[in-house]
Amino acid sequence: MTLVKTVGMTVQMGGTTALKNVDFSISRGEIVTVVGPNGSGKSTLMRAIIGAIAPTKGHIDRLDGLRIGYVPQSLHIDPTLPITVRRFLSLPHRKSAAEIEAVMTRVQAENLLEKQMFTLSGGQFQRTLLARALLEKPDLLILDEPTTGLDQPGSAAFYRLIEDIRQELGTAVLMVSHELHVVMSASDRVICLNGHVCCSGAPDVVASAPEYRALFGSGTQGALALYRHDHDHHHHHDHNHDHDHGPEQEHEHA
Repeated sequence: MTLVKTVGMTVQMGGTTALKNVDFSISRGEIVTVVGPNGSGKSTLMRAIIGAIAPTKGHIDRLDGLRIGYVPQSLHIDPTLPITVRRFLSLPHRKSAAEIEAVMTRVQAENLLEKQMFTLSGGQFQRTLLARALLEKPDLLILDEPTTGLDQPGSAAFYRLIEDIRQELGTAVLMVSHELHVVMSASDRVICLNGHVCCSGAPDVVASAPEYRALFGSGTQGALALYRHDHDHHHHHDHNHDHDHGPEQEHEHA
């Protein structure tokens, strides 16, 4: 079942064409990743799908009653504002304690509920944002660079969590990412964007496409094979996902 489809979508912003003639779709339960250099229109595509900006040409079809959960790349919380994770998850609509506890258990972060938001490490913060998105019971989960600032084991753990959630809830997942090797292994389909769709398809197909190589070089081929090997054999890093359990960890991996 198609959740969102764009047909010939062009988006112009301030006289600049951010996206041109983009045909895109995502179906229930699918993990689709958008890659592309900075300024290639990745965030514009996300914002158009969410409904925050309107296409200049073409159109977007969304399934009636489509529920979208959104995990932003970053969210600044003023350290002088005392707000616990539990309270944050009740904004803007109050949620029951049972709902909140269940979703935090689902994202493997139930021990954070009484912590202050500003004390969370990068990985803990992202899991909290993911929990908040999941509280909306989304048909489509949109993640914009969700692992910025996490180290590689932390990123891999986060993507595995996303895969598990997709399996369990049947939620479609649309991700923007720079971490090509991780993304390639986690995605059903990859879309390479550079103002328009350069190439799209299964990860292996995109990784070997000339358009992709022109943008990213061929070096990711090796990384892709390496990561797949790690992924299939549960690499020894797996027991060590506590990399981001304290704010001080941020400096180590920055």
